[in-house]
Amino acid sequence: MLVNSLFNDGLRGLLVTLLLTLPAIVLCLSIHELCHGLAAYALGDRTAANQGRLTLDPMAHIDPLGFLCMLLLGFGWARPVPVNISSFKNRRLGMAVTAAAGPLSNFILGFLSYLAFFAITYATREAAGTLGLFAWVVALFFRYLASLSIGLGAFNLLPVYPLDGSRILDGFLPLKWSMRLQQYQTYLLFGLILLMWFGGTGILIGTVNGWVWGAAYRVFALFV
Repeated sequence: MLVNSLFNDGLRGLLVTLLLTLPAIVLCLSIHELCHGLAAYALGDRTAANQGRLTLDPMAHIDPLGFLCMLLLGFGWARPVPVNISSFKNRRLGMAVTAAAGPLSNFILGFLSYLAFFAITYATREAAGTLGLFAWVVALFFRYLASLSIGLGAFNLLPVYPLDGSRILDGFLPLKWSMRLQQYQTYLLFGLILLMWFGGTGILIGTVNGWVWGAAYRVFALFV
């Protein structure tokens, strides 16, 4: 995120991006982990609630390295919400649903943020630009929030431990296949590192972001 801004927009663009992305990152990471905790709570696990993780307070969720990756690269992670799978009636399925709640919340937040971005830019254009600089800043914030939230959701769906995708996949695979997949997690992690190094994660996130952008635009177009 900031790396691209520095090369494309210069120092001034970098400062604007920094001021807008910091609150966006905090929000999408906090919502991601909160929804993990809420899903676990709904399925009978009180662990996250007992440890004070059912909150939007960023201090309860932020992982410094994951936050830095979000800031620099546009994808990252937060501190995992603690889950006690013995509280679930179906342990594997309960864990899969809990894991899926985080990325799903990011896609919903991204979709709604793009709707807000389209609405603000449309209102500004209809008002012949009278909303001015403030409207542009707010619209840009929602665009960053959407992009970062979708990036977080897409990255966490990769089936590599400890990302959410590995737990989602584990909940639906036959137990024998799941055990075999766990044996290869070291190789999958190495593959993820290579994917990140050669820009594959950027392509994946860009593709998913384009899908959500297009869906939000089509929905917005129904009302204008």
